[in-house]
Amino acid sequence: MKANTQPRIKSDQDRRPLSRGHGDKLGRKAEAAIVALLAHATIPDAARSAGVSETSLWRWLQREDFRKAYRAAQERVFDGALGSLQGATTAAVDALQRNLSCKNPSAEVSAARTILDFTMRARELLDLTARVEALEAASKR
Repeated sequence: MKANTQPRIKSDQDRRPLSRGHGDKLGRKAEAAIVALLAHATIPDAARSAGVSETSLWRWLQREDFRKAYRAAQERVFDGALGSLQGATTAAVDALQRNLSCKNPSAEVSAARTILDFTMRARELLDLTARVEALEAASKR
């Protein structure tokens, strides 16, 4: 008997949604995979941690619903990290200001450059934001 060498047509079960059938929520395995992707540097490590095959994880990453949930999770992680950085900003500025008069010329110059550099970047960003807002307002007219 000859082996079937034709590619298998995907069944509806292969295309089943990642959700449990309750709105837009992902299933437990897909949610675990998203957490694993956030925690691990590689797909194989994430798949192993989530208890799914690499192939399944790769397939899920091709799906819009999974990518959307993954992107939202990434944004939440990024927002949390950004909040931590914002909390450390005051201490960083204090350290730079202390270094402006620490009697170590190299550290003083480095602190001065850093402060000036970030001040210029902030000014450029504020100017750019104002220009974009003006362009957006003009395009709505």
